Amino acid sequence: MQRFDNLTIAPESRGAAVAMGNFDGVHRGHQAVLDIARSEAGRLDIPLGVVTFEPHPRNFFAPAAPPFRLMNAVARANRLAKLDVERLYEVPFDGTLAGLSPEAFCADVLRDRLGIRHLVVGADFRFGKGRAGDVTTLQVCGRDMGFGVTVAPLLKNDDRAVSSTAIREALSDGRPDRAADMLGHAHRIEGGVEHGFKRGREMGFPTANISMEGLHLPAFGIYACWVDVLTGGHAGTYMGAASLGSRPTFGDHAPNLEVFLLDFDGDLYETDLSVALIAFQRPELKFEGMEPLIAQMHADVARARDILSNPA
Repeated sequence: MQRFDNLTIAPESRGAAVAMGNFDGVHRGHQAVLDIARSEAGRLDIPLGVVTFEPHPRNFFAPAAPPFRLMNAVARANRLAKLDVERLYEVPFDGTLAGLSPEAFCADVLRDRLGIRHLVVGADFRFGKGRAGDVTTLQVCGRDMGFGVTVAPLLKNDDRAVSSTAIREALSDGRPDRAADMLGHAHRIEGGVEHGFKRGREMGFPTANISMEGLHLPAFGIYACWVDVLTGGHAGTYMGAASLGSRPTFGDHAPNLEVFLLDFDGDLYETDLSVALIAFQRPELKFEGMEPLIAQMHADVARARDILSNPA
């Protein structure tokens, strides 16, 4: 997949059929929009692309707001590549872009910079200064500027629209299964392994630490998970038990994800992991001493192994 993080696009990389949106989570609603764009790309015999924005517009307008993203830009790109997207246009979202009228955005970005041939968006898509543009605006601009526009209906799950907001709520409630139903895949946290305090190693449970900076925080606690080691000599997929939280037994710390890989022996520093949260086992607890904590860790790992070995 070609990934473009600016608007300097070579002529040969223009002219795709694209789905446009923030694509946070790349959930089933996003995939439905992408499926329509894929059909248009096939019909026109042109590449399939995605137009998205980086940073997320909400980060730009409310930088002090609590972290909310379901995935970072790298994780989003990885997921879109798995869906056979050929071109990913990450439009830089800054003051200049935020100040464009809807018509100016269509002319400058979609027509002149990207040269799109066909555009697909969800029915609730808004854009342009003050969110003044909607799907009707896009259809008028497309007609006047020479690109096709298709509006995808909102996808519903149990009579509720599938959305990044609903997925965040499910994760906050400790329901990764409900989130996965809306996502169409398990919720994943991706990142590089960072050095921690190495307490897990001292207790017989060496963990790989991943930062949660900038990401929505699911319910704190213990999760059964599948872990993909993406880089390095131990690349592969492993069962895991993950602790998400602030580690209250040892004081107050910034939230992170600590992952213990079952049946694994090796060094994961300087590697990248993708951790799929499968089941919430229990909430985060504060233990009075190491012995009860270690006993609980043994029970948590055994429970995770049982869940992952018996998915039904």
